[in-house]
Amino acid sequence: MVDAPLPPFTAIIVAAGQGLRAGQPFPKQFASWRGKPLVRHAAEALPGADRIIVAIPAGAEDIASQALAGLPRITLITGGETRQESVLRALEAIEGQAPERVLIHDAARPDLPAEVIVRLLAGLDRNAGAIPVLPVVDSMITAAGDMMLGDAQRETLRRVQTPQAFRFADILAAHRSWNGPADAGDDAQVLRAANRDVVLVEGHERLKKLTFAEDFVANTLSPPAVRTGTGFDVHRLVAGEDLWLCGVKIDHDKGLAGHSDADVGLHAVVDAILGACARGDIGQHFPPSDPRWKGAPSARFVEHAVALAAEAGWQVGNVDLTLICEAPKIGPHREAMQVRLAQLLGVALDCVSVKATTTERLGFTGRGEGIAAQAVATLTRIP
Repeated sequence: MVDAPLPPFTAIIVAAGQGLRAGQPFPKQFASWRGKPLVRHAAEALPGADRIIVAIPAGAEDIASQALAGLPRITLITGGETRQESVLRALEAIEGQAPERVLIHDAARPDLPAEVIVRLLAGLDRNAGAIPVLPVVDSMITAAGDMMLGDAQRETLRRVQTPQAFRFADILAAHRSWNGPADAGDDAQVLRAANRDVVLVEGHERLKKLTFAEDFVANTLSPPAVRTGTGFDVHRLVAGEDLWLCGVKIDHDKGLAGHSDADVGLHAVVDAILGACARGDIGQHFPPSDPRWKGAPSARFVEHAVALAAEAGWQVGNVDLTLICEAPKIGPHREAMQVRLAQLLGVALDCVSVKATTTERLGFTGRGEGIAAQAVATLTRIP
């Protein structure tokens, strides 16, 4: 938890590599992880930055723009052949603004806790650079190919993460004067080669770098076998309208008012299904402002929700629906409602529950002003 305002800083996200080891059809920084592209996770984890420069591969403007659409303060630049070249280009792109502090982050580390940023910026109070590190807990050795040469002292070793924080003038000068290998391992090495101090701050296990295909499989390709969604809806009872509940027309002195047939039970079921497969809500798919749905049977909404779930790889397991009203009495119509709902959902009759309750004459349902419904839908993976 960040309690005090952060000092101003600019951020650079290095996303110009190819990332082929991740087994994705395009560079891994644009691959989906937990529902979003990696690079978007990295950018969203830097809300305190006054601007974010993202170095991308040549020709990747369209896919990068889509991945970062809607985020503020983003500037895309074309990176270089190496990471060091990409960082230098990004630094030079903001030289005119001359920020005092800059954080340089890798898109492949999408899960960045806010407290790490706080520690990094604090580390710049007395140092030109600050990097997040973790201790090495395994035994370490030196090796040549597949042969062991000797042991290594893990007490002197650290696992280095990003983002890394720097005084802007120092890291820009260090990159410009770099004469080491064609690609520096990281920016801290570049700064150390310029004889500037780099302080170590505590990193975080969540800052794991995603590198291999299994890193993505664990988070995006193996969803749970079961999902659950809930739905709730309310409609007013008015004279002169037909009363439809769960696809069954019921004789009553009042009906439910709405743009469609106002079947409150089916509307709750639709929202439960859409919620379970993360496809929005009934208003998004059937807005009341659209004249196509005026007086439409809500059965069409249920069929649409079931089809959307199937497109996403899900089928309805069971639905539990509760109708909340003083009148009409639901008991005499319960079986017909179950049958119709099972037909619409494409499930067995014993996979549908229709219940009713009252509010003991309390509230709008108790006064007979309307009917409410709540539903729970469980979806299972289509084999």
